[in-house]
Amino acid sequence: MRRSDICLYLGPAERAELQALLSNRNTPRKIAWRAEIVLATADGQGTVEIMRRTGMSKPTVWRWQARYLDEGVPGLKRDKTRPSRVPPLPREVRLKVIAKTVQETPPTATHWSRATMAEAVGISPSSVGRIWADAGLKPHIVKGFKVSNDPMFEEKVTEIVGLYFDPPDRVVVLCVDEKSQIQALARTQPGLPLKKGRAATMTHDYKRHGTTTLFAALDVKSGVVIGECLPRHRAKEFLRFLRRIDRAVLKPRDVHLVLDN
Repeated sequence: MRRSDICLYLGPAERAELQALLSNRNTPRKIAWRAEIVLATADGQGTVEIMRRTGMSKPTVWRWQARYLDEGVPGLKRDKTRPSRVPPLPREVRLKVIAKTVQETPPTATHWSRATMAEAVGISPSSVGRIWADAGLKPHIVKGFKVSNDPMFEEKVTEIVGLYFDPPDRVVVLCVDEKSQIQALARTQPGLPLKKGRAATMTHDYKRHGTTTLFAALDVKSGVVIGECLPRHRAKEFLRFLRRIDRAVLKPRDVHLVLDN
């Protein structure tokens, strides 16, 4: 194929931008070559001389000359996307993966993994992952739920939510709960404190001091937590914690507690 050399004019700003790309040591080498081709063309050098100077083939020189004429400097900074050599999966295969995911479980597991689904359908695990991502499926995630058979459930929820969002005047709403069987552990030796260049340290072994129970009350409006650790989990300790709440709340105010059974 014969083609005459082209004439190219560069304005001062374009020439400065191309020279900056060529001289910047952080510019990828392939982009620097493209800038060099365009600069050499603008300086009046022929295709043969540009090939000798850059080591590029004739089609490559012509390609980047044409790309610059069409798209300017931005066109030199990116490669044209090429179609994938891997043919797309048939629609039937994608639908089969989705159907098996939502309707079946593997014979030896509770949910599908990419590997087990790939083996069952006959495609790659990465293809399974892409199909799941496109369909918004996450088989490894299971969320729990609780069904209430209380006939007054809706009324109770309405009252509690209303209490949280719109409490009466001069009323404190506290969400109360307790956590029992917390291990009370102490390290066998004191550790070193945090300092520059060194993390805080602690021994890997510990001494047991039985268990403790944490009682906590969250003020849903301010986010303040009233908490206390007590050695046992009985009505006696709970009454003691209620007295602590009574002392902590400013008077005169009514206190509404929301707690489970």
